[in-house]
Amino acid sequence: MMKNSIVLGALFLMLASCSLSKEIREQRDTINGTWILQDVSFEQEGDFKAKLFNDADAFCFEGSSWYFFENNSTGSYTINGNSGACPTGTRNIRWSVQEDPSGANRLQFKYIDEKKNDLYGRTGYGMDIVSLSSGSMTLKSNVNANGEMVSVIYSFNKQ
Repeated sequence: MMKNSIVLGALFLMLASCSLSKEIREQRDTINGTWILQDVSFEQEGDFKAKLFNDADAFCFEGSSWYFFENNSTGSYTINGNSGACPTGTRNIRWSVQEDPSGANRLQFKYIDEKKNDLYGRTGYGMDIVSLSSGSMTLKSNVNANGEMVSVIYSFNKQ
């Protein structure tokens, strides 16, 4: 009985790892590591105030450090604090790259605790992968800013 469970578990893991497309695996490998979020900007013209990821104002994320560990799909980001109005500290995340039904790939994450248990149930966040190379990454998401939906552009450089 125990042997069958082990074999079934190994088979499940093998099938799950094979289910990722080659493109998704390559993107996960490229994302692996530490990134600095250099710039957060809005695609539309105007002066917007937006809270990102139900955490902090957009400007707080500029200069934040993001770490992605591909082996177990965990990581973190750290807000260092801009102008003292930002909630500083490290947030643990579980992340993935998923193919969107439209064909675009998305970097998704949700918050986890120190023991890697999900926080906030099924709540998570996703950003379209606009561009990705070994040294830079541009992501995009739609958020509510001043009562209207706007596109936020996240520009990262790899450490």
